[in-house]
Amino acid sequence: MLEGQMLFSQLMGCLPRREFNACAIKYGGQRRPRGFTCRDQFLCLAFAQLTFRESLRDIETCLRALGPKLYHAGFRGRISRSTLADANRTHDWRIYADFAQVLIGRARRLYVDDPLAVELKDTVYALDSTTIDLCLSLFPWAPFRRRKGAVKLHTLLDLRGNIPCFVHVSHGKMHDVTALDYLPLEAGAFYVMDRGYVDFARLHRFTLASAFFVTRGKRNLDCIRRKRRAVDKTTGLRSDQTIALAGPKSSRLYPEPLRRIAFYDVEHKRRFVFLTNNFALPALTIARLYKSRWQVELFFKWIKQHLRIKSFYGTSVNAVKTQVWIAISVYVLVAIVKKELKLPRSLYEILQILSLTLFEKMPILQALSQTSVLNSETQTPNQRTLFDL
Repeated sequence: MLEGQMLFSQLMGCLPRREFNACAIKYGGQRRPRGFTCRDQFLCLAFAQLTFRESLRDIETCLRALGPKLYHAGFRGRISRSTLADANRTHDWRIYADFAQVLIGRARRLYVDDPLAVELKDTVYALDSTTIDLCLSLFPWAPFRRRKGAVKLHTLLDLRGNIPCFVHVSHGKMHDVTALDYLPLEAGAFYVMDRGYVDFARLHRFTLASAFFVTRGKRNLDCIRRKRRAVDKTTGLRSDQTIALAGPKSSRLYPEPLRRIAFYDVEHKRRFVFLTNNFALPALTIARLYKSRWQVELFFKWIKQHLRIKSFYGTSVNAVKTQVWIAISVYVLVAIVKKELKLPRSLYEILQILSLTLFEKMPILQALSQTSVLNSETQTPNQRTLFDL
């Protein structure tokens, strides 16, 4: 990173240009409506994410105010809201989805040695979805309720580094369990999810792919106990059993044995029943794995607070998916910079500093290592604990 460059240029310089161009060519993004390239569009929306812009007019006004600085920041096309709106509508969102996967792969390699909440060498993913409310008259392709629209972000989070590895954007009516049909399965990995994903035909795919799942059992589960193991009840465990499904349909869809673990949470006075196809790990480890699923809830809360994904710059499917994937790319890029520069700050602090200093000329390490712009005592507890990577 050159010291004479603006922070925005140094940050965008971390993006692999060759891979970005390959993604653009793959989906016909080399065509330039009004001379506005896919890279120009990415830079505009990345700027909007980093500085919390509210609309296309807001983006246009702020960028044009920078004048000749834009060229040195990497912008080549003329910035206008109509041109950006056209790009959001015509440039294929898969360009940015594929490019985000390039950044995700890089981030996962950096965070591969980060510890988990449990002593485990295998990869652990948490799967869940979050709903973003929309106006049905503006987004008629995203039905949710009778008079309400929404999109769902079905997200698979790598718990080492809290990196989103898989995101599927759907309309609000899509059931969570349907996301399992799109999920890439990795042999030996653990997938932690809530009981909304209990579908035995789909869960059997995990076993066939040599992957493990941990989920919560439903109360009306029809099963037969085949074997039980002793547990230490002082740890909260109540039972550890091997079961077989007894229902005529469920036993056909999942013909293999399952492990059923009962756990009582003394702190919250709640009883949990977990189902898994892993018989090797201790029962308490399985319970702790499920507890780590809460990280995906914190991830959703974090990105809704600090990234622009609750309101959109365009109303088409392509515009919405483009904005979501560029937001994820910015999140992952900041996580990469944090790890490569070995910064002690949280992602929240890094984003706040960048929002004020993007067009300053100073080494990025110096900018992000100076005294915090916010006194930690003035932050809310959620801001201090969420994603302090």
